Amino acid sequence: MSSLSAASVETAPAIEGNEQKKPLKPCCACPETKKTRDACSIIEKGEENCTSLIEAHKECMRALGFKI
Repeated sequence: MSSLSAASVETAPAIEGNEQKKPLKPCCACPETKKTRDACSIIEKGEENCTSLIEAHKECMRALGFKI
């Protein structure tokens, strides 16, 4: 027989809602526009031919508060 009762077992308190949200890193922001921008400018056509995708990514970053 065990001498432990349910009342004597302590568990760590759940931390819900009290967690601080880490700030978003530029490398993780706007993954959709980043992927298309990179595919165009780095792999396919070169930076000068992908200005609209580059600008779209910059606008997404600015919308999230990054100063670009």
